[in-house]
Parts: sequence; C-alpha cells; structure tokens
Amino acid sequence: MGLTQNMTKLSLKKFKMKITPIRNENDYQKALDRLEVIFDAKKGTELGDELEILSILIDQYENEHFPIGMPDPIEAIKFRMEQMGMKQKDLVELVGFKSRVSEIMNKKRKLTLDMIRKLNTKLHIPTEVLVQEY
Repeated sequence: MGLTQNMTKLSLKKFKMKITPIRNENDYQKALDRLEVIFDAKKGTELGDELEILSILIDQYENEHFPIGMPDPIEAIKFRMEQMGMKQKDLVELVGFKSRVSEIMNKKRKLTLDMIRKLNTKLHIPTEVLVQEY
C-alpha cells in the first residue's frame, strides 16, 4: 500500500464522524469538511452510505438556509435563447409581431397565457418562471 493510500486511510479514520443533524453554520462546515474527505467513497460501502446520507443532510440545510429564487421571466427567456442560439426574431412565431417581441423583451408588455404556453412548450421554460410578475 502506497503512502497516499495510508494517509487517506488514516484521514478517513481520524475524521470519521457520527452523523447528526445540521443545525447551524458550524455543523454545516463540519459536514462539508467531512464530505470532502469521503467524497470518493465507493457506493454500497460504509463510507459510501455515509457520503449519501451526509449529502442529503447538506442539501436539506442549503435549501432551507440558502434558497435560490426563481429567475426573472424575461431573463430566463434571454438565457434560454442564448443556450439555443436563438435571436429575438426567432420568437416571432411564438409571440407574434416583431414589435411585440421587442416590447416583451424590454419589459414594456406582459406575457399572455397563450405566449406562456408556447414559450413553455418550445423553449422548455417552466411555467412557474414565466407567470411571475416583472
């Protein structure tokens, strides 16, 4: 066994922790540190199980304490268009006239229910994002 493997084994033993709920920032940091140590654990092993449970706890803590809000509807459309290599003129078939596309993209006109449905279907942007106020 090489020096690196011995050091890893010692690190794993040295830092093995009992899994507990993550209640505060200190617990969260300890969990992240432990996750880093066991990150390459094989699935189905004791460390792999610990990795899976710890990941779930970290995810839950992050969702509760660092929520990510939904994007602005128009910014979501622009982002998706960029991903798909689309230009504003490509939205004409979904939204209507070129002038209407411009008004929507400049937030001077609201999306209609029909536009939201078409954008959801063609650009795969969740309706929850598109129906928000802007």
